[in-house]
Amino acid sequence: MSGRALLMWDDAVTGYDFGPSHPMDPVRLALTMGLVRALELDRRIEVVAAKPAGDSTLRLVHRDDYVAAVRAASANPADADQSYGLGTLDDPAFAGMHEASALIAGQSVGAAEAVWRGEAAHAVNFAGGLHHAMPGAAAGFCIYNDASLAIARLLELGAERVAYLDVDVHHGDGVQAAFWDDPRVLTISLHEHPRMLFPGTGWPEETGGSGAAEGSAVNVALPAGLGDPGWLRAFHAVVPELLAEFRPQVLVTQHGADTHFEDPLAHLAVSLDAQRAVQLACHGLAHEYAERGRWVALGGGGYAVVDVVPRSWTHLVGIAAGEPVAPETETPESWRHEVYARTRQMAPARMTDGRWPVTWRSWEDGYDPADRLDQAVLATRRAVFPLRGLLA
Repeated sequence: MSGRALLMWDDAVTGYDFGPSHPMDPVRLALTMGLVRALELDRRIEVVAAKPAGDSTLRLVHRDDYVAAVRAASANPADADQSYGLGTLDDPAFAGMHEASALIAGQSVGAAEAVWRGEAAHAVNFAGGLHHAMPGAAAGFCIYNDASLAIARLLELGAERVAYLDVDVHHGDGVQAAFWDDPRVLTISLHEHPRMLFPGTGWPEETGGSGAAEGSAVNVALPAGLGDPGWLRAFHAVVPELLAEFRPQVLVTQHGADTHFEDPLAHLAVSLDAQRAVQLACHGLAHEYAERGRWVALGGGGYAVVDVVPRSWTHLVGIAAGEPVAPETETPESWRHEVYARTRQMAPARMTDGRWPVTWRSWEDGYDPADRLDQAVLATRRAVFPLRGLLA
């Protein structure tokens, strides 16, 4: 397998634009790519573009009638069919919606194909990670579920074990639903508790379908207000053991940046330093447990579009490229000028929140029955670990 890494990018992905008042401002993508270039990471990772996902690819996950509805809304936004989740407050219809959504999906599918075929060890599509879209409906700012499509293409190419790890603040419900009855796919989602946050799913008792698929879904419902030590404790208390047992051929990860304490749509208190720590951990887990280190890394949510998202995903690109950006690195002056020119906001001056190194208490250090986080972790371990032959 080639040791190279790919960054999937096409300027046209910024056409995924729900309008000026929508939280998912595509400037977050443009500013991320701008920061990647300003730090010259594009010289250390191969930047490539894939074709948009065609109908035969979209049908791997999405229903024909839904794709037809997206096409119709894309051509005539005013006539969007809300029964498909289109033309709503969360997912307003816009001209060219099908084309932009299919392009993002194509980048994730192309990343998966390249990694499976040995053309690259790692591939990143930070425009992807649109994990809420269902087979027959848009949801949560997501039209086509590129993560599910990438996994489905891996299965189509012959993969027998794919692990999907989602650390977005919102539950990875669309990916879980797509593979609920498929034991070839292990989905793991760490997210804010469903009582507190959209989509209201992701309870520890959601453990997959019946038969061989039982135990193929893993959900860690995190208490609101959780900060760096607790977030990392939960991650390391659940993820490594499951990946060691499952031994995926490919690890697909979703890195929504909306766990950050500045994100306006959620209630966790995680820093950029902790997000970077999890990205590094995912890279290490891919090399330790995935076949030949195969790793596909996607973006996701994140609505602090200047202060958080570009820095978080630029760290992800650097890690995949084998050139991690040091936490103390200052953001380049040229990028700060770009931020101001595009947004009239002041850019952050350094690449993290200054909390490196981030420390946490391992699960082996003991369970505290009065701690809400430990209660959440234990609920997950008790629900799913025995189904996978592991001790809770």
